[in-house]
Amino acid sequence: MALPAKKMYDEEPSLQIVEGSSSVGSNIDRKRVIEALSKIEIVGNHEGLIPAFGVFVNQLPAAFWNSFADRLMRRVGKDLTGAAEWLLVNAAHECGYHTGYGIITSDEWKAVVAPMVKNVPEDILHGAFAVFTAWGWAKSEIVELIPREKMVVRAYDYYESDVVAYGKSSRPSAYMIRGVCAAFMDLAYGGEYDPTGKTGLRTYQCVQTKGIECGDEYGEFVVTKA
Repeated sequence: MALPAKKMYDEEPSLQIVEGSSSVGSNIDRKRVIEALSKIEIVGNHEGLIPAFGVFVNQLPAAFWNSFADRLMRRVGKDLTGAAEWLLVNAAHECGYHTGYGIITSDEWKAVVAPMVKNVPEDILHGAFAVFTAWGWAKSEIVELIPREKMVVRAYDYYESDVVAYGKSSRPSAYMIRGVCAAFMDLAYGGEYDPTGKTGLRTYQCVQTKGIECGDEYGEFVVTKA
């Protein structure tokens, strides 16, 4: 999975709960998790590889990933736009599923996050998004969670929104966050982790309803059963 060479987040976003929503509280101290994990330095081994969370990660400029997605979407015809988006989201979904499992079973998680977990799997979900924030993928949090049914995530800064610097997008394009949000729900409620991905994966789907890249104040991602 990619670690965007953009920035690490050392502070938590201001929590915004949707009025009237069904929310699940968290025992996770987000600020403590973010402060602790954002200080960890990821470096390559003697083979030039970066093993972390049970997988190999890479660290490339955020612009590389944004330009890759942009070139792909520009090259396909309008009749294939949906299929191309699905491929980008699915790549993040599969990666998020396996990397997410690596995160919640890692030594870093056991040392920092696991002692805070009281409600399983809800606290694990909240903790996962704190890690997601700390490592610079997206400054994000859960604002609504109905166990097994629905999750709403808001992201206040994420590298896929950098394209707004060139003008507002006509459609949301945070494919990575969409895939990861669905993957985290798979891990929480989709059954036992399956390293082959044949079961447990794609039991949930995510739709992006708002995006900074579209001119909105934040990105919003709604996860429901597939």
